[in-house]
Amino acid sequence: MKKPTFAIAVTFHIKAEFVDSFLQRVLQQASDSVRLEEGCHQFDVLVDEQDSSIVFLYETYDDAAAFETHRATDHFADFSETVADWIESKSLRRL
Repeated sequence: MKKPTFAIAVTFHIKAEFVDSFLQRVLQQASDSVRLEEGCHQFDVLVDEQDSSIVFLYETYDDAAAFETHRATDHFADFSETVADWIESKSLRRL
């Protein structure tokens, strides 16, 4: 297994009425990503202790190309389409 050299951190602010649905869907996305993608090594989902509408993702990949492969998968497209209207804001940092 190749050592991951690329990571991202994503912060979502979710509309209150969609928090439970978003969490269910993002946990499935995390599982699918690690299971189906050779270049995805870690996909953690964390919820802010004081505000459950704030969700953090921490993902590690072989490299930037593996992350771009992730973004091109059918399961990523399905996730993005499903949750698009549930999100108030989103920020992504490449680490």
